[in-house]
Amino acid sequence: MKILIRGRILNFKKEPLSISDTESYLYLDDGFMMIEDKKIVGLKASGELPESWSSMDYIDHRPNLIIPGFIDVHNHFPQLQVIASYGTQLMDWLEKYTFPEEAKFNNRNYSKKIAKSFVKTLIENGTTTSVSFCSVHKESADALFREAEKFNMCIVAGKVMMDRNAPNAVLDTAQISYDESKCLIQKWHKKNRARYAISPRFAITSTREQLAVAGALKTEFQDCYVQTHISENQDEIQLTQSLFPERKNYLDIYLHNGLVGSETLLGHAIHLDMYEQSQMSEARAVAVHCPTSNLFLGSGLFDLASLKMKGVRTGIATDTGGGTSHSMLKTLADAYKIQQLRGYSINPLSSFYWGTLGNALSLGLGDEIGNFCPGSFADFIVLNSCATQLSKIRMNTCDSLVEELFVLQTLGDDRFVDSVYIAGKKQK
Repeated sequence: MKILIRGRILNFKKEPLSISDTESYLYLDDGFMMIEDKKIVGLKASGELPESWSSMDYIDHRPNLIIPGFIDVHNHFPQLQVIASYGTQLMDWLEKYTFPEEAKFNNRNYSKKIAKSFVKTLIENGTTTSVSFCSVHKESADALFREAEKFNMCIVAGKVMMDRNAPNAVLDTAQISYDESKCLIQKWHKKNRARYAISPRFAITSTREQLAVAGALKTEFQDCYVQTHISENQDEIQLTQSLFPERKNYLDIYLHNGLVGSETLLGHAIHLDMYEQSQMSEARAVAVHCPTSNLFLGSGLFDLASLKMKGVRTGIATDTGGGTSHSMLKTLADAYKIQQLRGYSINPLSSFYWGTLGNALSLGLGDEIGNFCPGSFADFIVLNSCATQLSKIRMNTCDSLVEELFVLQTLGDDRFVDSVYIAGKKQK
């Protein structure tokens, strides 16, 4: 089945070096996208259509902007009902809200109910690929993988591994975490568009034995991802170091267990020392920025400039429900503000690259998602820059693509996401 889409099309080729780096992207003011069997066939300007295209009916999204779907590389599926919960800082917030909510996911029906709402929420916000922590319960991971599969959505997820320093209802053991994770890997990893992430929550909630079995899983299933947290909060760092006094620093705990490599996604990474940054760069691990969460919990300001200087790969994510919005537009807006406070300015081209192709490359999936190259999945969104009265007024003074992107980033939310396509099928 062939589908032809018309609209203003933006596709990144590489990371923009500056706001004037027009070589980093392709922009078609009036373009056509051909889709066949869930994938992109090609892009053409309206005046350059092949004869076979010009005779086809098309879906017209003019004057809206078509970009690849957003990729969220760190969020917590069981925290859908935790978002916007008043708290102090990280450890208190986990104990008061997160752990009690995650305890409910031992119930298969509850897991299915929240998975359905979670995936719908992602789609409403224009997120077409998600990297998600589930709860410690095997049922939660099964439910999320099944729900994402209904939409042919690219999903990277894993059951959390936790065997200490939390209520019993959200704990497993080293052996159970190994057995259940292995079962889920064999069931879901690389089934259709699913990938598995080995998911020790963070060093505080895993014993040495559990971190060792997480490393054993990574050795056994080398193409699986690893997702965990690092250096989000100063109190967390101090507690972690007290639990592992034999290790040089926080990162060394994960390095010692074989959990740090090019498929490793390290959430937050705010308070890394220079040695940890160098080690992450050498290992090709990804530091995942979670701006709305970091502001909400008062965790700190992500040092993007230093990480870039060290050559550390980065991703950007909502981290809901510590994060305060499932919208990647709002996430990009807060990332901009955080870097302004650090004296580093992110231009709009870099922001939208980061949330699309940049995140795809951080997952090693640049040949499948995050762009409109032939052979990539047709995961894309249609953005309406005039979705609200305020943005409509502001757009009257916009005279460039870059200005429009900044308006979308600064004022945008789910209302600005007019349509969402996953694998060529319209889902919103």
